[in-house]
Amino acid sequence: MTAPAEKPRLSREHMLDLLKQMIRIRRFEDKCYELYTQEKIRGFMHLYDGEEAVAVGIIPLLEKRDRIVATYREHGQALVRGVPMTTVMAEMYGKQEGCSHGRGGSMHLFDQATNFYGGNAIVGGGLPLSIGLALADHIQRSDIVTTCFFGDGAVAEGEFHESMNLAALWGLPVLFVCENNLYAMGTALAISESETNIQQKAACYRMASEAVDGMDVIAVEAAGRRAIHAVRESGKPYFLECRTYRFRAHSMFDAQLYRDKAEVDAWRKKGPIMHLQGWLQANQMIHPEDVPHMEADIDAEIAEAIAFAEAGTWEPVEQLTRFTYAESIFPANR
Repeated sequence: MTAPAEKPRLSREHMLDLLKQMIRIRRFEDKCYELYTQEKIRGFMHLYDGEEAVAVGIIPLLEKRDRIVATYREHGQALVRGVPMTTVMAEMYGKQEGCSHGRGGSMHLFDQATNFYGGNAIVGGGLPLSIGLALADHIQRSDIVTTCFFGDGAVAEGEFHESMNLAALWGLPVLFVCENNLYAMGTALAISESETNIQQKAACYRMASEAVDGMDVIAVEAAGRRAIHAVRESGKPYFLECRTYRFRAHSMFDAQLYRDKAEVDAWRKKGPIMHLQGWLQANQMIHPEDVPHMEADIDAEIAEAIAFAEAGTWEPVEQLTRFTYAESIFPANR
């Protein structure tokens, strides 16, 4: 048995660390947006702007041996998990020094050293993967927790219901984290789902579940502590619906014609970074120089990551079929 779940540490040091991690994600992605317009980064790219509290509130609570399965909007999860920013940026550039050797790009970040299992371009594709990982741990009687992040759009997919059913039926140690940003690509949740309370969908499978304000990193962290402790202690699944909002378009190719700018502006005013900064100011836990110091450190790290990616190497053309077919890994004549 593990120790009871820790109580939240509302110290100045801890609160500033949460703030810095969210700002780090935001500024990294702002720079990626800029690099994309310069065609330094190509292909598809989905930004996490507005949803930072979910990754920052949950991932640091996990142990190194725990696993994370993410979506294609996974830059924030990868950075918080400890995947080096240098290798993340190199992957965005498509360089061999990237965490997926330049073969995955923005949507397929993977890092074995941190047990970060992607990055998955298929909507809901990470759900059955998390079931497989957790089933292996269940068979081996391990208390490792597999955390699976996915968006509200995934709940319309068949594998969502199949995965919920198997996790509950077999009693698997999975923490399901639904990042409900209200829009599955360009479709509002109320238009696509007759029941918009996603938490209730998990409860239908007799799974412990709760909903939390995904714009409040302190609330997310508190819920995350309860959930991870419950999964590790019981070996059974737990479902967290984090109600959040993405400030940017679904992807770089999205004209965003399905929602008003006024709606986005209203949500920006209650974004996770502003929310925490306001709370810190109200409780006199932040100094005027704190944020500028954070931003300077982060900007230096971003500059280093860009230099690393710029200096990286392209994969030779003659190697492009490597890993494409089984015989490229296991020659037939060996």
